[in-house]
Amino acid sequence: QVQLVESGGGLVQPGGSLRLSCTASGRIFSIYAMGWFRQAPGKERELVADITSGDSTNYADSVKGRFSISRDNAKNTVFLQMNSLKPEDTAVYYCAARRNYYSPYTYWGQGTQVTVSS
Repeated sequence: QVQLVESGGGLVQPGGSLRLSCTASGRIFSIYAMGWFRQAPGKERELVADITSGDSTNYADSVKGRFSISRDNAKNTVFLQMNSLKPEDTAVYYCAARRNYYSPYTYWGQGTQVTVSS
């Protein structure tokens, strides 16, 4: 099993920045990739960004150039740096992990709220 704990959400004004953190524990050697998803009220959960164990990254078109995903292997932590935030970025952000290239995201954190509002 893998446990994921997120932190770093909050309220920020449009144009501001936040950094989310996700720390993994448990069978972390089995993790192939970690990602950040978000779900806004009335909308489906969507992938924001993910990063593989080989540091390959992938971003949703809506956040390219504004968000950056990175990892600190020594601390088993993945970060999501969010810049130039917009009201439409408001959502609950979830950290997730998957075991290999072919598996879905199986492990999920509890979520952290990000609200972008003036």
